[in-house]
Amino acid sequence: MKRAIAEADYIIIGAGSGLSTAAGLDYAGDAFHREFAPWIKRYGFTDLYTSSFYPFETKEEYWAYWAKHIWFCRYRTNALPLYRQLQRLFPDAFVITTNVDAQFELAGFSLENIFATQGDYSLFQPATGSPKLTINNHDWVIKVLPLINDCRIPAELLPTMPDGSEAAMNLRVDDTFVEDFNWHRQARRYTDFVQQASRGNLLLLEFGIGYNTPGIIRFPFEQMAQKFPHTTLVRFNRDNPEPYIDDLPRFTVFTEDISMVLEYL
Repeated sequence: MKRAIAEADYIIIGAGSGLSTAAGLDYAGDAFHREFAPWIKRYGFTDLYTSSFYPFETKEEYWAYWAKHIWFCRYRTNALPLYRQLQRLFPDAFVITTNVDAQFELAGFSLENIFATQGDYSLFQPATGSPKLTINNHDWVIKVLPLINDCRIPAELLPTMPDGSEAAMNLRVDDTFVEDFNWHRQARRYTDFVQQASRGNLLLLEFGIGYNTPGIIRFPFEQMAQKFPHTTLVRFNRDNPEPYIDDLPRFTVFTEDISMVLEYL
């Protein structure tokens, strides 16, 4: 792998939820149980992932939960050490990620080189999906957090878009997901980067991607490794290391702890 790094003209990092888990964003650990104790007691939540699908009876309950969820995943912490480690090693890499926690941005990767395909915890969008607009939610989150009472927020603090319409999270859960101007700009930048990199020595670094949405990064990375003549794919995956394509000419897999491998590099 050291040789692949040294010889690479271009590096693309592909990241899934396994990377943030390895970095310490534990959605069911001590921090979750401490911060979400009222919700755990009231609704029986066991982890932050399944709780995000809970059918709250009122919007006041729904948005109280999401204010806490957004803060916990997006604003509670700065860049985690593992992401900083990646930025030190590969500062000029292009990043494509299905994660919505903005850890690459917080770690110092250039915003022009990050394509977050599934949204961002920091963004609201129209609930209907139209117009194709997103707005930052930081100020709203900080305002409502201290006003949560009995797992609810006051009705007058329900989030809205600038035109007064109902807001929703900018997370890809159905066909109302807003792909705004910035989303399409980053998609074009990623496509252009891949096209340019296909003509040189390309290193694909894949971190923590399973089979939830393999068509976004996992399968395309394997196809690039098969199609482009000077491309190496390095996969970091403890649970799903196996390739979909059998005859990949330059393929290496690590099932060990990501941070330990990067420290060795």
